[in-house]
Amino acid sequence: MANILLIEPGYKNKYPPLGLMKIAQYHHSKRDAITFIKGEDPSAQTTLFEPKSWDRIYITTLFSFEYQRIARSIDYAISLVAGQRNRIFVGGIAASLMYERFVNEPRWQGIRFIKGLLGEAPAISLKLNRDELHGDDVTSQPIEDLVPDYSILDQIDYKYPVQDAYFTYASRGCIRKCKFCGVPKLEGEQRDTNSLTSVIQGISERYGEKRDLILMDNNVVASPRFKDIIAEIIDLGFEHGSKLSLRQRRVDFNQGVDARILCKNAMFLRELSRIAIKPLRIAFDHWGLSKPYSQAIRYAASYGITNLSNYMLYNFYDTPSDLFNRMHLNVKLNEELNIQIFSFPMRYQPVTRVDRGHIGKSWNRYYLRSMQVILQATHGVVSGNSNYFRFAFGNSTEEFKDILLRPHHFIFNRHWYEKYEGRAEYNAYLQSMSRLSSDEKNELLELLCTYSPTQYSQEFKSLSPGILRDTAYYFVPISKTEERSIWQKTKHYHNNQCLVPEDERVEDAGLTMEI
Repeated sequence: MANILLIEPGYKNKYPPLGLMKIAQYHHSKRDAITFIKGEDPSAQTTLFEPKSWDRIYITTLFSFEYQRIARSIDYAISLVAGQRNRIFVGGIAASLMYERFVNEPRWQGIRFIKGLLGEAPAISLKLNRDELHGDDVTSQPIEDLVPDYSILDQIDYKYPVQDAYFTYASRGCIRKCKFCGVPKLEGEQRDTNSLTSVIQGISERYGEKRDLILMDNNVVASPRFKDIIAEIIDLGFEHGSKLSLRQRRVDFNQGVDARILCKNAMFLRELSRIAIKPLRIAFDHWGLSKPYSQAIRYAASYGITNLSNYMLYNFYDTPSDLFNRMHLNVKLNEELNIQIFSFPMRYQPVTRVDRGHIGKSWNRYYLRSMQVILQATHGVVSGNSNYFRFAFGNSTEEFKDILLRPHHFIFNRHWYEKYEGRAEYNAYLQSMSRLSSDEKNELLELLCTYSPTQYSQEFKSLSPGILRDTAYYFVPISKTEERSIWQKTKHYHNNQCLVPEDERVEDAGLTMEI
């Protein structure tokens, strides 16, 4: 019996590590002992009496911008095996998309980095030599196709926002080759997976029945078996209106579905309306998709699908005006069709970049920070309510840009500064801004983008006395004490602002990351 350690780095994430769960299932079938930890858990170092010995360590990776946390986990694993790097295996999204960077890191030489899926026999997928642990296993079922082992989740204190659910795929890959997406590198061409029924029944038999069904397909509506997939979901007990223990069940294609396919035939939405879909997520990545997107929404409404959500990519090739128009279209569709669309603007980052510092050619550092501040109050959700939208984003693209250029404490504490005791200061700021020339506004924006907010007070001293300097000082952040006081006085406006349950929000909206 071998001792196997599974490590998920210490980042926050919404879903459990499906790859590690399948690896755990494989090693359990070999009667190995499995330990799962989150981050650099010191319990992996020793027992009560002696150091622990690990025969193999697997580390999963998620987003590339979590590179530093991933690196800490890899370095920790090296220390756990006393430098025997050949016992360490690293895979997952970041390791696949940045394969060369990981492989070429000098301190990680000897570690096996796995690119893509474990879709072949275990010894082949894991690059095992024949004399290694399970190195002769060249005929078993691929690890990718195994039933995930839910039992390992009980070994850690971390609680994933989505728990009571089956996590699986009905298809892999995608027919698209979008420049911003890593799926083609990770999963390749569109193809169907093995039977949903065998996976879900396998999970139920081993770990009990789950309420929800989370399908992580990247483009399920592109599958030639789409109608068969829907029929199978219904047969598994996830038809529209279904319940488990008196609680409503939910089907979530959490990566979204493709409006360019949905708009072609009402059949797609008719079929989706037959299952317990909540929410229906449709990607709306740029304004050029507005016609197919609108048609898809109309089809959805016609079949009674009224709870919808979408991902809105920004900071790529778009402009702030493009983003505003997409968000505003949802407001108009909500009012026209009496539906509820929640948007999740997702800031683009190159899939191989190790931080979140990318700035699109039509955006700037300050605007991106402002967008982040707007979304922080609602956990990344843009409500389709027209009153909320006008208040948060304005009535036009020009008003939206004006909001993006406001001091961040004015944005975050809107009620205080626009309606209550901070109104005099807000009005003085508006008057001061109105006196700036176009060149002065551009100079101010350049300053705001060049320095971090903590540097503003010092840097603005170098400006010549006058209206530009007077206006700039409105952008100096208020103290934490003052902000807490404002929050205390306006807390009734911040209660229940997020109308979307945590398990229906996006994986990562980048709301806490420094730009």
